[in-house]
Amino acid sequence: MSAEPHALDPHHDGSPLYVSTPAPSLGDVVTLRVRVPHREDRTPGATEVVLRTVRDGEPAISRAERVDEDAAGAWWEVGLRIVNRVTSYRFLVSTGPADFRWLTATGVHARDVTDGGDFRISTQHRLPDWVLDQVGYQVFPDRFAKTEVTAPAPDWAIPCEWDQPVVHQGPDVPYQWYGGTLDGVAEHLDHLDHLGATLLYLTPVFEAWSTHRYDAVSFDRVDPLLGGDAALQRLGDAVHDHGLRLMGDLTTNHTGEHHDWFEKAREDPASPERSFYRFSDDEEHGYAAWLDIPSLPKLDHSSAELARRLYAGPESIAAHWLRNGLDGWRVDVANMTGRMGADDLAHTVAEALRRTMDEVADDGWLLAEHGHDATADLTGAGWHGTMDYAGFTRPVWCWLNGGAPGGPGIPHGLDYLGLPVDIPVLPGTAAVATMRDVHGSIPWTAWQGSTMHLDSHDTPRFRTVAGGGTDGGTDLAGRGRDLHLVGLGLQMSMPGVPVVFMGDELGLTAVDGEHARTPYPWAHRETWDEPTMAAYLQWIALRREHVALRRGGLRWLHAGEDSMTFLREHPGQTLLVHAVRRPTEPVDLPLHALGPSPALRCLVGVTSSVGDGRLTLPGEPGVSLHEVG
Repeated sequence: MSAEPHALDPHHDGSPLYVSTPAPSLGDVVTLRVRVPHREDRTPGATEVVLRTVRDGEPAISRAERVDEDAAGAWWEVGLRIVNRVTSYRFLVSTGPADFRWLTATGVHARDVTDGGDFRISTQHRLPDWVLDQVGYQVFPDRFAKTEVTAPAPDWAIPCEWDQPVVHQGPDVPYQWYGGTLDGVAEHLDHLDHLGATLLYLTPVFEAWSTHRYDAVSFDRVDPLLGGDAALQRLGDAVHDHGLRLMGDLTTNHTGEHHDWFEKAREDPASPERSFYRFSDDEEHGYAAWLDIPSLPKLDHSSAELARRLYAGPESIAAHWLRNGLDGWRVDVANMTGRMGADDLAHTVAEALRRTMDEVADDGWLLAEHGHDATADLTGAGWHGTMDYAGFTRPVWCWLNGGAPGGPGIPHGLDYLGLPVDIPVLPGTAAVATMRDVHGSIPWTAWQGSTMHLDSHDTPRFRTVAGGGTDGGTDLAGRGRDLHLVGLGLQMSMPGVPVVFMGDELGLTAVDGEHARTPYPWAHRETWDEPTMAAYLQWIALRREHVALRRGGLRWLHAGEDSMTFLREHPGQTLLVHAVRRPTEPVDLPLHALGPSPALRCLVGVTSSVGDGRLTLPGEPGVSLHEVG
């Protein structure tokens, strides 16, 4: 378990202030820097800093040099020659023989710890630079905005009026069709402009036998119900005309049972498509299916022809849509793609898809859906990042759970992200420990290339988690607003790409993912929670205005039961973030922990006080943001 943060801990991370280049090549020498604050009595926090790296599987030692010192602390530097594709390293920080401390990506430890939490730098994990500056907005196309469509309703569809409540339990869940279109999305891009969002992420748009469209009939054509291929082209053009980016959603783990490939495979055992799936008399349905759901046959990635058609090479489906408007892919069920029984081709698939993207869109973003620990999949030349449920969503839910019903026997069925138990209520120390453990196990660039979600189309609404109600409407009474907005402040101030699910800015509630897919209430502005909208406008603007929030490192200063405090540090700016979930005692820290120029300017929230060499952070609930220096 990682150590709890202390304001005067030595610090290093993968940001520009501490690493000279985030994407080195083999043979390069990277300059690493460590900041060691002075102790409370202003004596040096270290007399020696030693780099321990693992080179060709064997530890190698280099002594760092103290290159600068000020009234608050000292800077140490050491060169790291890159000889392996992934290099792990840590620092021994000491003031003498009796002072033994390892500084790793998970914190400071006065004992030996495994290499699992070491810093990592990769020659392969090259994140497109534009990703760092994004604020995403996720849209479920059937429920965002509708226009006239000439395509007839298919037999599976249950046509619904826009204001008709969604059915989130029972057999009709995937078939409620509200008529949202891609042209409808295009007509409301001014809403993204108004919010300050810079990236539109669409859940699947390919033709399917459901409105969630994760059961694709074909990857070659956009669903006529959404307007077809031409509508996606129009949307892509409009998105780029607005200066935004467009992210698609590709299912590489499975298809629908009515997919062109699967129907050919069943009809003709000699067809090439037969190798795309795994047919066997040992399987319950005669073929392998995702989670044994017969309508979702699982793809067999040992097939070279499947790879050629779906994701490998310039003629693949993945390449085609990148050439026709998309700036990247979010890949559904990436954690299970290529994994089946004794086979594990997940990294092979990810790396082939990445090579394709590099060939046809050299700045394309490749994002993996992974609902739990994705750290083993994020060090190589595959995924740029993951949907950070493990390192952000889960710990934030546990810290800001406002008492929404859940667990076994609860009618609403609100559970802990797939676990049949109540969402736990944990102290900030536990939430921060989880964040540090998860993010300390991946390269810094993988953390930056991951997305932060308070919720998504697959989860309850965060407003409900925060205690704001379960009826699927808007929490106008603000029962969960305060905790919701604390979560928003964290989402907009931490490393990674914040992604807002459509309607969160209105204060919408929902008890599960299907319930969350409610049509956007454009015609009912009176139902929008205006204080929540104002907070989204404010925090997104802050994110876009301040480089430290987008590109800075993260240095933890404190974690208590009801508060967490950290710095976002960039060569051009340092910001102090202090989040409080409920009234608590003020947090008192040594002022020099902020650096040699500890003057503060409050940007939002409650002003912190400074005096007698101490920093006092407020105990009032909310998120405060201060500029340092």
